[in-house]
Amino acid sequence: MTTFAVRLVFDRDNSARLEVRPKHRDYLTTLAADGRLRLAGPYADDEGALLIYDVADRPALDAVLAADPYFDRPEPVATVAEIREWKLLPLGS
Repeated sequence: MTTFAVRLVFDRDNSARLEVRPKHRDYLTTLAADGRLRLAGPYADDEGALLIYDVADRPALDAVLAADPYFDRPEPVATVAEIREWKLLPLGS
């Protein structure tokens, strides 16, 4: 399993994004339930979000993102600003 940090920027049509957001959040709930999404949430200023995915590899992440309601349309409602492989430290016990 590979962990990826994905940074989104909300730099597109905000009304369209807000319209799609319930479907996007339902999709994230499904991904979390099956172990593909570790954490997700918008930044406090609501100008973007950070999502942490656990998937097999980069092609698997690309497929997950392509199926996200924010991106599965001719005109996406957010921008993927950065994708980085992330190594989680095993802190505490």
